[in-house]
Amino acid sequence: MRIISGPKDIENKSFDIIGKYLNGSKIPLPERNVVRRVIHASADFHYAKDLILSKTAVKEGVKAIKKGKNIIVDASMVEAGINKKILSRFGGQVICCINDKDILDKSSKLNITRAALAMRKCSRMMNGAIIAIGNAPTALFELCLLIESKKAHPALLIGIPVGFVGAKEAKRELRKLNVAYITNRSRKGGSSVAAAIVNALLKIAQEK
Repeated sequence: MRIISGPKDIENKSFDIIGKYLNGSKIPLPERNVVRRVIHASADFHYAKDLILSKTAVKEGVKAIKKGKNIIVDASMVEAGINKKILSRFGGQVICCINDKDILDKSSKLNITRAALAMRKCSRMMNGAIIAIGNAPTALFELCLLIESKKAHPALLIGIPVGFVGAKEAKRELRKLNVAYITNRSRKGGSSVAAAIVNALLKIAQEK
């Protein structure tokens, strides 16, 4: 039995397995690189069919990264999973407001989720930015309203919240918007998946 000695060996072996599964797939490059990294992060091959990328999603995401635009996220776990070393080379930062004191105070007073309020707070910073929602359907619903009312103008919206309440519905609303997006059809998703999508775009930007 071959001993896998380090993290790079593990990643390479994982991508090998995923690559064999995706062989013959109709998913074009570079979209396939996004799907591959999501499967790697989740160990779930269903994402090969479940993930939806709008036609300009990868192009707009990579362009925003190269311009040094920020990445706004809904949860600290998404923030933690993003490769900030690569992002910082382009001049961008990860912004997460969910634990800000004013958000905590307003959430209890107004009976609105912190995730939704955090999106409102960040709306002025969204012009040309990437937004990655991996945890809260309420954040995605709020974003849809902000975009529809022209209060937010992101370059790319990654909407992949997980859950039984509102997740599928929020993703359906996202797919109606005139915005570049990456999402999925099912209830599945999560912070690690959202971070994996961002990291895939960072890798593409780094290699171009």
